[in-house]
Amino acid sequence: MTYRSIDQLPVQLADGVLSVTLNRPDTLNSLTEDMLNGIADTLEQAATDVDVRVVKLSGAGRGFSSGASIGADDVSETDTDGPRRALDGANRAVRAIVALPKPVVSVVQGPVAGVGVSLAIACDIVLASEKAFFMLAFTKIGLMPDGGASALVAAAVGRIRAQRMALLAERITAAQAYDWGLVTSVHAPEDLDDAVNTVIATLSGGPAVALRKTKQAINEATLTELEAAIEREREGQLTLLAAKDFVEGAKAFQQGRKPAFRDS
Repeated sequence: MTYRSIDQLPVQLADGVLSVTLNRPDTLNSLTEDMLNGIADTLEQAATDVDVRVVKLSGAGRGFSSGASIGADDVSETDTDGPRRALDGANRAVRAIVALPKPVVSVVQGPVAGVGVSLAIACDIVLASEKAFFMLAFTKIGLMPDGGASALVAAAVGRIRAQRMALLAERITAAQAYDWGLVTSVHAPEDLDDAVNTVIATLSGGPAVALRKTKQAINEATLTELEAAIEREREGQLTLLAAKDFVEGAKAFQQGRKPAFRDS
């Protein structure tokens, strides 16, 4: 099969490994609607491609992803169509990662925030650099976690730690993330590529049917609330995107000041 690449999302298939790269390094790989739908399209296509044995999802530059590319200029209290499409694209991408009948490995070499966290931890193996950190930064701009984060994070770290990440919007270091069960392993920056190559080689040379059934069994046992969470998040996020607090939060972030939230 031939896979469609765009400048912001190059895709390459070689030796059974489908590499998908978030490629907006100047914005820490902030995710556009086209990128999110491109991830979904690629993985939905890969689901039936016998030449794909494993998928690698990574980011260009110093970080994995800073989250969705949505600012105050992208939304008003009466027009949420653009953010809605981006949200739906993110949900498609997460669903495609979880449903893919092949293992997906995410490579988190630096910061990952917002819905970028959802994409990273929806993958089956999460390899992180010691320089990485994870941040559910949504409440800082008047939003709530989306992309299935409320289910994905809680399934990995438990309710109390998930509430801490989501409500306080703290940075979680790579060491913390490993201790909490959010990532598979943590490596020195200079050793990350070798670790990724070792894992990819193990999966690409492994028993495809056994890997498929194992992934499906574990996801069905642990992500029973994912679909319901995505729908709850979508409903809540669309309400928040149309609220004054989001417009204020996004403007404050862009201007480097503390937001003055007033909704109640």
